[in-house]
Amino acid sequence: MSDFVIVNEVGPRDGLQSQGRILSIEERLLMIDALLDAGICSIEAGSFVSPRAVPQMAGTAELFSRLPLDRAATYSALVPNLRGYERAREAGVQSVAVVLSATETMNQRNINMSLEQATAVCAELMQRACQDGVQARAYIAVAFECPFEGPISPAVVEYLSQSMFEAGADKVIIADTIGAANPRAVGQALERLDPACRARQISCHFHDTRGMALANVLKALDCGVREFDSSIGGLGGCPFSPGATGNLATEDLVLMLDSMGWRTGIEPLALVEAVQRVQALTGGTLGGHSFRWLERQGGAHV
Repeated sequence: MSDFVIVNEVGPRDGLQSQGRILSIEERLLMIDALLDAGICSIEAGSFVSPRAVPQMAGTAELFSRLPLDRAATYSALVPNLRGYERAREAGVQSVAVVLSATETMNQRNINMSLEQATAVCAELMQRACQDGVQARAYIAVAFECPFEGPISPAVVEYLSQSMFEAGADKVIIADTIGAANPRAVGQALERLDPACRARQISCHFHDTRGMALANVLKALDCGVREFDSSIGGLGGCPFSPGATGNLATEDLVLMLDSMGWRTGIEPLALVEAVQRVQALTGGTLGGHSFRWLERQGGAHV
């Protein structure tokens, strides 16, 4: 099995969407440039949601038209519905992601649809992306616990994941939206999924709300998963889910993987300047558990 782990940076989308300060297109491009300079090459750059609902993501079409295509990077975007998908395609997006919450209430609160309706819409979008030659990715949100309905059965995650694969999803991302997962729950959910899919078609998105994100990554690695979402400096969380703070910090994930001998293509110390540059743009205090230690090891200062 490969010793290479893909680190998918979600700071420019998931990280920024809950921030009080709205960054301009130019500032968002500067943020992405900082990530590229640090060696990150898989980036969720924005979302095509309504700017009324998420003003932080306004102008994503323009953002994609200005992304540096001469860098060795892949860019993806979140799309909430067919209209969002069509806007993404007009902007030339080659990788899209949908979000399917695992409970009735979360779908109602998030997108005003039932679970059945949301599943059908996401399946249609996966099918459409496949027909258009676009990479199709599906998030299973609140996959371990819902803030409204409580713990989620692994059987539900299995069913929804299989539904997305049958619709043509290239990848399914199991998302711990409120940071409630623990290694045992991660194992129970992942072990129900086809072992052949875990290394190629399953990714995980963990939050560090309760301090267990890295432990959950370790369990997922043991289950064969080789791709994880993270956010520079731990920036962000879902604005529609109570308690969904504390994304897994990219520097924490990369440092742990690097220390264990996993390859990511990212130098941990290079992330120090990225955190500092993004912190200056957002005006907040950023940095994961390892950030101060990395700073002391000789990381750059701006």
